Amino acid sequence: MSEKLRVGILGATGMVGQRFISLLEDHPWFEVVTVAASARSAGRTYEEAVGGRWKMDTPMPEAVKKLEVMNVSEVEKVASTVDFVFSAVDMSKEEIKAIEEAYAKTETPVVSNNSAHRWTPDVPMVVPEINPEHFDVIEFQKKRLGTTKGFIAVKPNCSIQSYAPVLTAWREFEPYEVVATTYQAISGAGKTFKDWPEMQGNVIPFIGGEEEKSEQEPLRLWGEIKDGVIEKAAEPVITTQCVRVPVLNGHTAAVFVKFRKNPTKEQLIEKMVNFKGAPQELDLPSAPKQFIRYMEEDNRPQVTLDVDYENGMGVTVGRLREDSVYDYKFIGLSHNTVRGAAGGAVLCAETLKAKGFITKK
Repeated sequence: MSEKLRVGILGATGMVGQRFISLLEDHPWFEVVTVAASARSAGRTYEEAVGGRWKMDTPMPEAVKKLEVMNVSEVEKVASTVDFVFSAVDMSKEEIKAIEEAYAKTETPVVSNNSAHRWTPDVPMVVPEINPEHFDVIEFQKKRLGTTKGFIAVKPNCSIQSYAPVLTAWREFEPYEVVATTYQAISGAGKTFKDWPEMQGNVIPFIGGEEEKSEQEPLRLWGEIKDGVIEKAAEPVITTQCVRVPVLNGHTAAVFVKFRKNPTKEQLIEKMVNFKGAPQELDLPSAPKQFIRYMEEDNRPQVTLDVDYENGMGVTVGRLREDSVYDYKFIGLSHNTVRGAAGGAVLCAETLKAKGFITKK
């Protein structure tokens, strides 16, 4: 056990914090040694602090039940116990920015699930299969922070995970215009049906801030490092609508694409199913063996059948066909709290460790 990196979870009692806890149980590289949350949870055991609010399908891991919850605001104290932290704190954007930088300045790498730093110019926002080279901007960030080991890295929003990887696989065909409507699960709001009963049999055609993220964040993934900052790509132009639907886990997207080049359906499927990146090449513990799979059936992907593909770390695509207005259209599905949240952050941390950015203190 001593060889494992010591991990802290900031915001450990919330839904994404719980997902981190469950995903890291028996992780070959990482061991959760510290859980931190708000002052009202501090001083209690993790089991007591969460109480009846454990929202995962699997039981709370025994290893964390008796850990004493630390106050997330006691930065030096928390940081002294760990090699790096995952951040899933529930605060205002400005508070999150400040506390994540404070942790980084203690020489503690921060891998964040939060949106606060996604547009900080020298903070990499990474899907490891898509843009691991953006981690190189960390060296510039460290200069700004005055650190040698401490930095912040983030993962993008859950809403883009079911179509941004697909569009990446198709980059050589030059997609230039995209329309995407996402049908998003309630766990994306940190809820279950028990605490959001009005979502039963309901659809809400608005999720605050989600459409802006869905349109802009893919462009940052496809951007380039220039003069120590990440400049976003200009294309494709993306327009979205984001709808909340009565599903617990799994974001589905209906996507229309125009290409400058003229790929065949067979070429598009071949590019998708063979698409891989650094996690597959490095054989990282959380990496899906096949990142994107294509299903021929007209009625797939379905949330109930397909959301857990590759332990929730893969993307499932179906219904790829030519369109009368756009060139092609398809349906994509991804697990919003695994690939889209905590699992995506764990894969980022594994990539950072493999590349030497995260080491023992």
